[in-house]
Amino acid sequence: MTEEPGNKKDAKNTAPETEGDGMDQVDLGPLIKITPYLKTLPTAVGKFRRLHLEKSPDSSSPPKLPDPQLSTSLEGPFGLGPLVFPAFQRFNNIDFFTFWYFLLVTAHGAVFALVDYCLKKIDKEFSLSEKERLIMDYSDYHASFLVAVLIAHYGGRGNRSKWMAASAFILGIASIIFALIFYKYEIIKPVEKSEELCIEEQHRTMSGCRALMLPHRTECIHLFILGQYLHGITGMPLYILGVTFIFDHVPTFSAGLYLAICDAAQLLGYLLGFVISSWPPPQHGNPNEDENEIQFRKFQQNWWSGFFSVAVLSWCTFLPLLCFPCRLPGAHKLRFEKEKEPPSFDKRLKNKEYGPSLKDMVQTTKCLLKNPLLICYSLCKTTESLTFKGSMSFVPIYLQNQFLITPSVASMLTGLILIPGLAIGHFVGGLIVDRLEMSCKNKIRFTVVTSTIALVLFILILFVECETVKFAGINEDYDGSGNLGNLTAPCNEKCACPSSIYASVCGRDDTEYFSPCFAGCRASKFLHNEKAYYNCSCIKQGLTNADTEGDFVDAVSGKCSNKCHTLPLFFAFFFSSILFSNLSSIPVTITILQSAPANLNSLSLGITYTIWRIGGSIFAPLAFDVSIARACIYWNINECGIKERCWIHNKSKMVYIVMGLCVFFQSSTALLGLFALSKYDSVVNASRDCLVHPVMEGKEGKEEKT
Repeated sequence: MTEEPGNKKDAKNTAPETEGDGMDQVDLGPLIKITPYLKTLPTAVGKFRRLHLEKSPDSSSPPKLPDPQLSTSLEGPFGLGPLVFPAFQRFNNIDFFTFWYFLLVTAHGAVFALVDYCLKKIDKEFSLSEKERLIMDYSDYHASFLVAVLIAHYGGRGNRSKWMAASAFILGIASIIFALIFYKYEIIKPVEKSEELCIEEQHRTMSGCRALMLPHRTECIHLFILGQYLHGITGMPLYILGVTFIFDHVPTFSAGLYLAICDAAQLLGYLLGFVISSWPPPQHGNPNEDENEIQFRKFQQNWWSGFFSVAVLSWCTFLPLLCFPCRLPGAHKLRFEKEKEPPSFDKRLKNKEYGPSLKDMVQTTKCLLKNPLLICYSLCKTTESLTFKGSMSFVPIYLQNQFLITPSVASMLTGLILIPGLAIGHFVGGLIVDRLEMSCKNKIRFTVVTSTIALVLFILILFVECETVKFAGINEDYDGSGNLGNLTAPCNEKCACPSSIYASVCGRDDTEYFSPCFAGCRASKFLHNEKAYYNCSCIKQGLTNADTEGDFVDAVSGKCSNKCHTLPLFFAFFFSSILFSNLSSIPVTITILQSAPANLNSLSLGITYTIWRIGGSIFAPLAFDVSIARACIYWNINECGIKERCWIHNKSKMVYIVMGLCVFFQSSTALLGLFALSKYDSVVNASRDCLVHPVMEGKEGKEEKT
């Protein structure tokens, strides 16, 4: 009741404001809109003054550079500079980024497979020397370890999505360069069918050394090395900046699944490239002089069209990746949530900042190299890569010599077993980490367990063996008339047999011969889709069978059967060992990202790839080439005196070399994991100051630093 006079008074005071004509009401509109700004402007000025006082740095403490990845101002919209469309903001999330990243990594993996297969063809056609072969094969690794730390340092401080867009554009250029080699030049010539029978030397046409030297050989080698260098450079933004970008925008325990999907993209691309390169080329007859240019392009269509397709795919990802901001919405909040998690890195690195200069990069790199955990994790990734590289190089040769499989079938079976094993291992490993929410220490234990199981499975492969088939001139001396290690014997010395084409035949004496010529065969014909040979002077024993025309068959094309049925058992052990050896791939990658603070994870991953590429470009070629040279029994030496390839290997040596390398790599991974476990607590709980000091500015900063 006491409030009624006041209410009435207020009503009287407000009554004149509501009275009057319509012009008065129109004039009050602008005043009502200006009033909130008049009220809030002094308040904002006051808050700004108090904020300035609160944020003013203490003169006693040195200033720090702000972390560019920690600012919420970097969380921008999805657009191309000022062109921002509201309808496209639904794509401004990590899932849409992962989709385009998946396509780009698939294209990069396809180039890996196409280059590996094309290099084998170029090596065969150009008769490359050992030095040329090594440079062409590992030039992408050379380029990678030269730029890995630089890209991690400067790219980690900038817009990582734009770095990947640039990588997509350069990858397209590299693919065009590879395609140009097979589109412009004739690299692979159709193999002319030859009887390879025993023909006397005066009637045999021999090609000289100059016939093997193609006029465009130097240009093709230089273009191939240039493409390899560009391909190696483009991989570093993908596998360093792309991985850290995804890791920064997903929760820690969900990173395993995202990284497993992205890692499977590279293997999917490798499988696609493997299928494209293995596809048989179109067949055609003998071309005329005028049609030669069109014919060789048709014959090489699989390779240049495959590289063109990869270029188109990579360029399709260029524009979408260019539209992503430096930080996606919600990254700032997720960053603070991750900082609340228990640290799994050296505490001396916490809250340390480093500047953008080259000197700061060198100083921070030295500090990270003193972290034994990071070195162990990097070496684990190196041994994983070497296991894959060694398996792709040696397993086809192992299958040819152990189970008597043709080279093309051996390469196909190796790809069908190895690549799915890698993909499943990476995906399952990431899924296990995602579902079990493993800590950093448990990831290391998981790596030790899986590597130990893979080690046992690789050892079991040593017990899968077959009987050795008699091979004339290798382990059989032509019934005492020849010498071991020499394919030529008195029965075929007048045939002048070349060793450039390996076309093995099985004689009726259950002995394998390098070719019909080395068996002394002078006639051949087809019987029931199988080629049979007659009048073979080196085959004197064994039962003789007559064909439908009454002629006695001395040999048939192909390898002799050793009655070995252990191939499925070998594939079971090999697939399981590859699967378990790759289960730790994603856990190790996440552990590397967690072994340093968020502002240093790009640089730590760059150091990992530097160690990885150095091991892959220096240690791997030396180890693999020495192993092949020691296991080889018979080399193919062309007319120029160059060793082109090894035709026949020592079976027992190949078994111990292949499995020995795999056992060494897996045991190294297990030992490195055990060493990391022993050093984990002492490194994470370290209390001394690190060599990475806060970056100083001005004269006071320099005095404080000194």
